This record gives sequence, structure tokens and C-alpha cells, in this order.
Amino acid sequence: MQLGKRGLGVIALAAGTALIAAGCSSSSSTSSASTPASTAASSAASSAASSAASSAAAVPSNLSVDSFSVDIASTMSQLKGLTGSAGSGLQIGVVLPDTTSSTRWVDFDQPYLTTAFTAAGLSSSQFKIDNAQGSDATELSDAQADISAGAKVLVVCPLDGPTGVAIAKLAEQKGVTLIAYDRAIFEGSKTYYVSFNNEKVGELIGNGFNQCLTSWGIKNPQVYVLNGGEDTDPNAISFATGYNKVVFNTPAKTVAAGTKGTADGATLVAENFAPGWDNTKGGTIFQQAYTANPKINATIEANDGLANAVITDLKTAGVKPKTVPTTGQDATAQGMAWILEGYQCGSVYKAVYKEAQDAAAMAVILLAGQTPPASLLNSTTVDPANSSITEPASLITPEWVTAANMESTVVADKFDTASAICTIAGASACATAGIK
Repeated sequence: MQLGKRGLGVIALAAGTALIAAGCSSSSSTSSASTPASTAASSAASSAASSAASSAAAVPSNLSVDSFSVDIASTMSQLKGLTGSAGSGLQIGVVLPDTTSSTRWVDFDQPYLTTAFTAAGLSSSQFKIDNAQGSDATELSDAQADISAGAKVLVVCPLDGPTGVAIAKLAEQKGVTLIAYDRAIFEGSKTYYVSFNNEKVGELIGNGFNQCLTSWGIKNPQVYVLNGGEDTDPNAISFATGYNKVVFNTPAKTVAAGTKGTADGATLVAENFAPGWDNTKGGTIFQQAYTANPKINATIEANDGLANAVITDLKTAGVKPKTVPTTGQDATAQGMAWILEGYQCGSVYKAVYKEAQDAAAMAVILLAGQTPPASLLNSTTVDPANSSITEPASLITPEWVTAANMESTVVADKFDTASAICTIAGASACATAGIK
């Protein structure tokens, strides 16, 4: 979503209200001030014992970003030594962004995170997962509520930059560690980032697009690029940087119209972005560009939702399979079906079960006061708006999915079921690709 819809004043007001609420709410320090000395001493002794137990527990020496498989319990159960001394009550709060920009937040992230925390030994009272339902005020309120309830670690996928910054400032003030989940938050001295390598995502899209130009035999490709929500999501800029580097030899957010491509004589006709990753707006933007430039015969989209909007426009215009390439990411069932039907070249598969376990592992390790190993905290991420700002990151490698490897990736991982894909694509298309 665009900040302009609500204004920075709303964020500031919400943040101010949250801070006031934090100051007025009952906190552990306020309670201890009125606790009898004997009880306080007992509490201090218990806290020291817990701290000692946490220090004694060690992070598994072989834990890395490559450790996470579909068998969540096998990896996450290794962290039980770190959670055994976790305090009672809420320790880790998770806030997911919405239910509309992608089906993943409800269908995958929430259940995977729940399974991962449970397998690591946390009880249902020690972690909590909320969804902001697309509201920045709700996301900020959820984070504040978690902090007030005693959470020492927050895992947040921000709806937009200002909301993420407001949450990070609140966490910093309260001494809470923040893990930016899937979307970076460039604020705070105790902020970490867990995601996929987003520039690599873009590079996979770019390479897949170039390969598609050749395999589909596109003559004199006239390319239109529909970027993601660059107004709200720094990841969208990283995606664009990746595919622009591959396709136009220009590692940047934007590319000038008329720029020549690196494959098959491609030329950029125009580019734009979908505000707030809004698929409907993205479809309208493409339709207007296609009407104005009917020579467009190749397209790049930043995710499957935008590809679906473009394909819908193309099919309405009578475009046949394997005549106008589209691209995507998220490996949605609809995206997989379009691939099998010949309307989409491929999609970047980001195995959410890996990302969820990564975030949960980082949260458990940081909650225990331990240092994440370099094999887990394996990179840094850079603020696209200011390259001097970086933060520690745990980045997972994504994968490009086509009809050739769909069965062995998204279907085998049960990310998309064969029935879901084939209901859309049809039995014949699935049989041809060996989807069963």
C-alpha cells in the first residue's frame, strides 16, 4: 500500500499512541518495584538460574540455512535445549502482514511457524502469531501488544517501510530484539533479517525470461516490465535490480525505455510498478500500456499475482500460448497452471517451510541470548535507498520452477498439490508434464 493513502501522520500518531500505552501499561519493572524483598530475591535467583541454563545450552554446531527440510521436527527439535529455560508467558511475538497480497501468509507461513516453534519446545503460551489484515495501524498495535505482554523477540513482516520503522523504534526503546521476516526493516541496532536472497530471486526471473525468449521463439522481443510494490516494499527493488541486471545488463531499480536486452535482440518498451503489490492495479497498468504499445510481445512480472493479471489481459486480447512470455515468483497453484498451459515461463519457488524454520531458529537462539552461527546468519542486506545502511541477514537460496521440475519441487514439497494445479490446468496438461 502507498503511504500517501494514510499519511505519515497516521503512522506517527499510531506510534505515539503505542508508546504512551507502553508507558502506562503494567510492566515487569513496575511490578517488581512493589514486590516484597524476599519475593524479589527469589525472582532474581530464578532468573539467574534460567540465564545460566540458557548459557549452558549450545546452538547445534551443524545448524545452517541448508539444515531445513520438510521434516520440520527433525531440525527444530535440536533447539529444545535452548527453550527449556525460556520464561513462562509470551516470549516470541510474530506479526504477518495480510491475507490478500499472497495466499502464503495464511496457508503456509502461519502453520509452518507454529510447527517450528512447537517442535523447538515452546508452548502455545510462549509464542503468538497475528495477522495485521492489511492494516498498518493493526500491525503496529499487534507488535505493541506483544511487547506489553512480555515478548523479548518480535518476528515481523512489515506491510510497508514506515510501519516497519515504527515497530523497530518501539522494539529498540523496549530492548526487544527484532527479526524482519521476508521484508527488510532498516532500523534499530538489534534488527536481523530472514528471507530469501532477493536479488537472486530477480536474477532467476531474468534468466528464466531470457531462456523463454529463445525456447518460445520470440522474434524481435518488445519487452514490458511490471515491477512489484516498489513504493512499499524494498524487496521489490531488489527483485528488479536482479532481473534488470540479467536482462538489460543494468543492475538498477529502473531501466530507460529503449535499452537493449542481453538476449534475442530484446528492447525495453516501458516499465512501471504495481502500487502496494496490488494485482488489480497492476493489471490495469499493463492493459493501458498494452493498448498504447500493441507491439509488446514479451513481459516480465515480479510475482505470480501480477503475471496472472497480465495473462488475463492477454487472453482477453486473444493471445495464444507461448507467444507472449510472462514470469513470476511465489509458485502459486495458478502460476503453476499457467506454466503448464504455456502462458507463463516459470516462477521462483521460495520454500516457505525453510524460511519459517530459519526465522523460528533465529528467534529461539536470540531469545536464549546466544549468537547465531555464521552458517545461519550468513549474509548482510543493504538498504536500497542508502547503501551505507546494512544489517545482518540469514538468506536462503530460491529455485526457478518450470514444467520440467514442478513435480520434483513444489508438488513433492506439498507446497502446491497436484490436484490444485490440475484442477486449474486440466488433466491433459498435467499428464504431459508428469504431474500426478
